[in-house]
Amino acid sequence: MLKNKYIKLLVYAGAVILLDQLSKELIIRYLPSNQIIPVLKGFFNITHIHNPGGAFGLMANLNPALRSFIFLFISSLAVGLIFYFYKKTPPDYPWLAAAFALILGGAIGNLIDRARFGTVVDFLDFYVGNLHWPAFNVADSAITVGIVIFVFHLVFKKMPE
Repeated sequence: MLKNKYIKLLVYAGAVILLDQLSKELIIRYLPSNQIIPVLKGFFNITHIHNPGGAFGLMANLNPALRSFIFLFISSLAVGLIFYFYKKTPPDYPWLAAAFALILGGAIGNLIDRARFGTVVDFLDFYVGNLHWPAFNVADSAITVGIVIFVFHLVFKKMPE
C-alpha cells in the first residue's frame, strides 16, 4: 500500500511537471518574449513573460543572487514539507494526497525554470478592462488548486465528496 501511495505522488506530480514544461516550451519556441496573442478580447490573452520574482512578482527587484538563494531555500523547504505531510496523509484522504502532489509538481515545475533561466516563464494572462491578474502558468495553477484543496481540508476537517 505504501509503495502505491508514492507511485501516485510521482504520477500526479510528474503529470503537472510534464504539462507545465511542455506548455512553457511551446511558448518559448513559438511566441517571442513580451508578445501577446489575444484569445478572448477583454478577458484572456496568451503572452510570453519572464517573471524574476515570486507570486505576483514579489522580490523581483532583489539582487539576483539573493533572490535565487531565497527561492531555492523556500522551494527546498516546501518540497520537504510536502513529502512530510504526504507521508502523514491517511489513505482515506485521496483529495488531500492529490493536493500535495499538485503543489509538489507545481513547485518543481517553477524550480526547473529558475534553474534554467533564473526566471519563471508565465503566459496565461486574464483581465477585465484595465484590471489584469498577474500572468501565470500551469505550475502556478496546480499550486493554487492544491492549496485550495488543502485549505478546504483544514477549514472543514474533511475532503470534498
